[in-house]
Amino acid sequence: MSTTDIIQTINKQITSNPVLIYMKGTPEAPECGFSAAAVKSLQATGADFAYVNILQAPSIRERLPKVSNWPTFPQLFVNGELVGGSDIVCSMAADGSLKTLLQEANVSASAE
Repeated sequence: MSTTDIIQTINKQITSNPVLIYMKGTPEAPECGFSAAAVKSLQATGADFAYVNILQAPSIRERLPKVSNWPTFPQLFVNGELVGGSDIVCSMAADGSLKTLLQEANVSASAE
């Protein structure tokens, strides 16, 4: 797959899913502590979200940091915008802003 194809795939994933996390592993079996913490925060909101296991997609794992300008994983995108990594997601979960953001994202997604 060419670099252009990989970037197009990433862009399609981000635009096709109102809430998307690029993570190591799956929500049921995260393969790093940061991914586990971010998914736990997402799950606590009750919002629906999609995920991409970057360990199963090495080309995306390699290219995404250049697309998002964010060097580490996990990476959470809401309505096509990068929210951030595990620390930001967990901080937003703690102050309640993550739930609000995700509720708005899921409402706007179902309204379209």
